[in-house]
Amino acid sequence: MTELPQPPAERGPSPGCRPYERAGRTNENDLEGSLKALRPLLISGREVLPLVEGGKGISVSIGECTGAFAAAGAVGTFSGVNADSYDDSGNLIPQLYHGKTRRERHDELIAHSIRGGIQQARIAHERSNGQGRIHMNVLWEMGACEQILHGVLEGAKGLIHGVTCGAGMPYKVAEIAAHYGCYYYPIVSSARAFRALWLRSFNKVPHLLGGVVYEDPWLAGGHNGLSNSEDPNRPEAPLPRIAALRQTMAGFGLGEVPIIMAGGVWYLRDWDEWLDNPAVGPIAFQFGTRPLLTKESPISDEWKRRLLTLKEGDVFLNRFSPTGFYSSAVNNAFIQELRGRSDRQVAYLSKPAGELSAEFPVGPRGRPVYMTAGDKVRAQGWMSEGFTAALKTPDNTLIFVTPPKSEEILETQVACMGCLSACLFSNWAQNEAGTTGKKADPRSYCIQKTLQAVSHTMDCENQLMFAGHNGFKFANDPFYANGFIPTVKQLVERICTGD
Repeated sequence: MTELPQPPAERGPSPGCRPYERAGRTNENDLEGSLKALRPLLISGREVLPLVEGGKGISVSIGECTGAFAAAGAVGTFSGVNADSYDDSGNLIPQLYHGKTRRERHDELIAHSIRGGIQQARIAHERSNGQGRIHMNVLWEMGACEQILHGVLEGAKGLIHGVTCGAGMPYKVAEIAAHYGCYYYPIVSSARAFRALWLRSFNKVPHLLGGVVYEDPWLAGGHNGLSNSEDPNRPEAPLPRIAALRQTMAGFGLGEVPIIMAGGVWYLRDWDEWLDNPAVGPIAFQFGTRPLLTKESPISDEWKRRLLTLKEGDVFLNRFSPTGFYSSAVNNAFIQELRGRSDRQVAYLSKPAGELSAEFPVGPRGRPVYMTAGDKVRAQGWMSEGFTAALKTPDNTLIFVTPPKSEEILETQVACMGCLSACLFSNWAQNEAGTTGKKADPRSYCIQKTLQAVSHTMDCENQLMFAGHNGFKFANDPFYANGFIPTVKQLVERICTGD
């Protein structure tokens, strides 16, 4: 592949708000120790406000919201994960699947995603009024990520300025972005992860590395990049980790490439020490949760009202996701049911051995398995409460659920359409065999099904509702007093004040 020249930098019109301008204050030097100026930053070839909309799939970060961020002089990001598409009358086209096999449904999903991504890019472009920048966010571990990226970038040439990619090690994203003259923005949670990506492939396309998104693995919403060496219950301060990332980048000659701080960002005044800090370097800030509560946000009114009632601790870091990653979600009935499944869990063997020698009948035929005497008592107690269906997991354990829940789990596993490259819940994998080779895991869930439901229905209690851990600030931030919901423009202006 012939390497494309770097797109020329554009000096766009002045960004759409005056940074850190507060009531009664016209100059950032008016007050001793006041907030530093929030200066425009070169992102994807144009000077824009160093504010980035975080991409949220499925169907949450859409072209309407993305274009509004760009029109405000910032960076808008639409989600390319199973993006919505519309008919000629503007009506939503439901993502229905008719294929009899997973492979056939997987092909349908790819077609849905490419069509939707192209439409969202066009909408964002139209709404942007030629301002700001427009990025597309994808998950490296989503099904057919490479094929969907090629399809959308080909179908929306010139409309997408950058590709943001995380949830895995997106080592091919640089090559794909370069093919279409786009900048690329890997999402990492450590300097070590970026180093591995740089040495493997990014060093071949250095001029299109538009920035590096550092996503706080303890505070970000959605999927989190916690490594096996990090304790989910012991969060680390972001500044030393950012400094380590900057040092690593500087060692590769990337000292002026922006870092985008994501996860835990709410008030910019809390990040004042990061501005003009040589240990940090050029810095932008990504907002994922706050854009949920805007006029342009497509989520339901019920979801928006729920956000306004969140309390500290309501967002729960868990590992139920079929991706295998940790994720942060509101601890609603959906999450509580998953927690219950795992709590009602015992180890078993197909033949007695050692302490696992208490016989227990499983299934309609009552085939015996063996567990400890104590676990048998627990299992009998759960069955007396109505959790009479025992489902096997890949870890030689049984979980106990109600018969209707068991039927729902099995039906959903069968209906899998391959939305991930590998799925713990259904055992689908994007390979010739179409399987991970392991048992499907009933402790997880179909992420495609629940995210489609939460974004297209009024139900935000019995579906997965991702959110950042600062979501509780909606309730005590005076900006949202009396249920006020701003436009994206009003939100960007508010953020620029430091609040």
